[in-house]
Amino acid sequence: MSQRSTAATYDALPVAPSLDLAVPRRQRLVASRLLFVTGVAIVVGLLAGSTAQVLTALIGLVTNLAFYGRGSFAMVSPADNALGLLVIVVPVLGGLVVGLMARFGSNAIRGHGIPEAMEQVLLNRSRIPPRITFLKPLSAAVAIGTGGPFGAEGPIIATGGALGSLLGQLLHITAHERKTLLAAGAAGGMAATFGSPVSAVLLAIELLLFEYKPRSLVPVALASVTATGVRAAFTGIGPVFAMPPLAAPSGEALVAYTVLGLAIGLAAVVITRAVYAIEDAFEKLPVHWMWWPALGAIVVGVVGYLVPHTLGVGYDNIERIVSGGILGWPLAVLCAAKLLSWSIALGSGTSGGTLAPLFTIGGALGALLVSAAASAFPAAGLDPRIGALVGMAAIFAGASRALLASVVFAFETTQQPMGLLPLLAGCSAAYLVSCLTMRNSIMTEKIVRRGTRVPGEYATDFLDQLLVRDHALREVVTLDADRALSDVRDWLRSDASGNAHQGFPVVSGDGTLLGVVTRRDLVNGSAGTADDTAATRLRVRDLLKRPPAVAFADSSLREAADHMVREDVGRLPVVERSDPRRVVGILTRSDLLAAHHRRLDEESTMERTLRARARS
Repeated sequence: MSQRSTAATYDALPVAPSLDLAVPRRQRLVASRLLFVTGVAIVVGLLAGSTAQVLTALIGLVTNLAFYGRGSFAMVSPADNALGLLVIVVPVLGGLVVGLMARFGSNAIRGHGIPEAMEQVLLNRSRIPPRITFLKPLSAAVAIGTGGPFGAEGPIIATGGALGSLLGQLLHITAHERKTLLAAGAAGGMAATFGSPVSAVLLAIELLLFEYKPRSLVPVALASVTATGVRAAFTGIGPVFAMPPLAAPSGEALVAYTVLGLAIGLAAVVITRAVYAIEDAFEKLPVHWMWWPALGAIVVGVVGYLVPHTLGVGYDNIERIVSGGILGWPLAVLCAAKLLSWSIALGSGTSGGTLAPLFTIGGALGALLVSAAASAFPAAGLDPRIGALVGMAAIFAGASRALLASVVFAFETTQQPMGLLPLLAGCSAAYLVSCLTMRNSIMTEKIVRRGTRVPGEYATDFLDQLLVRDHALREVVTLDADRALSDVRDWLRSDASGNAHQGFPVVSGDGTLLGVVTRRDLVNGSAGTADDTAATRLRVRDLLKRPPAVAFADSSLREAADHMVREDVGRLPVVERSDPRRVVGILTRSDLLAAHHRRLDEESTMERTLRARARS
């Protein structure tokens, strides 16, 4: 068997290449290739920012044509149309077009985009079919432009992610780098829609990357900055949802906003379950799913006729809510109507986003509840505008579990620093309620139902925190390289063999490590040596097939575990970097499991202690 050179493959600086040791790769924070990936991510951010402007213009064009019969790319609300009862027909026609595009184009354009991107990351190595790059924005422009009660941000995020994935596929990069580019495109899409670069990065971390590492954080952050720059070139840098300056909340008010977060969290749970219950109801219809968007659009049209402001993206509604421009019964009607229209439309499987509708519903609920509390407790200094801001962010935190993204998003889109503390309190409370009462979020429920496990939290790798020297077995049983194979076999049959050992480091007379042999190697030998007569002519060194794979005493258990997998071995002799041929211990797969067992024992002991204290 040829011996591979370890000088280029492994981080083996303390070891001379002539020693032919396979040593663990030392983990590095970043690699130089990150510069290349970051450069590509900036290009993705530029494309995502430009695509956001194109899609916004397309939505404006379809809206103007469908509701006003004019050719214009300006974003307008469908609420001022003069179609009368014909307004019911417009969303239905849009639903028919979307259904046809999904049936004969790609089924993947259905839904609000983020869950579909998550699924590609988890199951398909971040490969999104290229046609989605074109079909998703077109279907969204038709669905939203014809009155669909969705925000443009979901399709823009999905399209940005598709752009990143497509570019990654063209460049033939690794699956992780492709995931980073997908997340960069998604973050760029959100940043270009709302001018919220920081929350876009946080959203990518919390929902798409499933990690917090420099190798992904840096490219995604710079892509988000780039996309925000593109947006600023077209629309400026002002807040998306302008509102009057807010006063600092009192202690009593802060408590009230925290309680509000609890209530909004419950609402997020109810809404999430309602959306999937409606989706399940559509699944039972005796018609092909191609017709479902049109059927859901009938409700959109009827509600839109009764409450015109439920039609379209509704960003103007959000601004009116957080600025205090609408209160009382008009706000309650808008909230209920938007919820009805959006949940049925989304459950029907059409193309559209969830963020803007959730912001509208949550903001309205927050403003209504705080207005009622302010009337009952005038001395508390409650502000319905802060209630709307907290409600807007908290419902998204509860529904999506993107806690930090929700807090920062509300701040970036309103630029109100006095709202940060109430936002953090309310969103944390909503997040807590969601985690306690709902197994999956509105983003993950669909893909979990398809049998995919979605990580719900991030934690430092436990094995990366532990050193080999603290978990390796110190009493090492070695074999002399010149010992006769027959003698070793007799030794294995004796009680003194130490039956627990399945592998043995082989050393020379002066203790220099030469390799490792397993019990199977010793018992079976090589070809023609299975009988003891032939074995008398062989020495243990004759069974060595390759240079030894070792672990350094100061390596982490993660590095050692990865090294075991790469070398396809179940044990590693442990050596010091200063003397890499002198065995000081041995690490086995059982030792790795024992480290985990120790962690679980510590957690169980703590839980038992807490329960005992609670009973006493």
